[in-house]
Amino acid sequence: MEMINKIGRRKTSVARIYMAPGKGNITVNNQTLEVYFPFDLHQIVVKQPLALVGEDGNYDIQINVDGGGIKGQAEAARMAISRALCEFNEEHRGPLKKEGFLTRDPRMVERKKPGRRKARRRFQFSKR
Repeated sequence: MEMINKIGRRKTSVARIYMAPGKGNITVNNQTLEVYFPFDLHQIVVKQPLALVGEDGNYDIQINVDGGGIKGQAEAARMAISRALCEFNEEHRGPLKKEGFLTRDPRMVERKKPGRRKARRRFQFSKR
């Protein structure tokens, strides 16, 4: 069957995935899922869409992630996998949309402003 590639984003992380029917092998940046995401929480986040639609172990997925932190990368991969599942089978769109896996989270880090220590935090005020 055909291979599908999709992109998912979260904060500054970008995940590009290549998904094809297979035995359930998931590789992230040429490493196994367990090596790249050592914490169970992040592994579960990546596998959530597959478990939700009951397709766990039916697809081989190659993920290339770039930018951001480990949690943002896991959530970007989750979005890309969800988009690919919808392309394989349109019936998966309902449950994935309901869980919010197809919605891009628009929250980004607020930029630092001049005259401030951070985005909103002011410099320490000294009365004397």
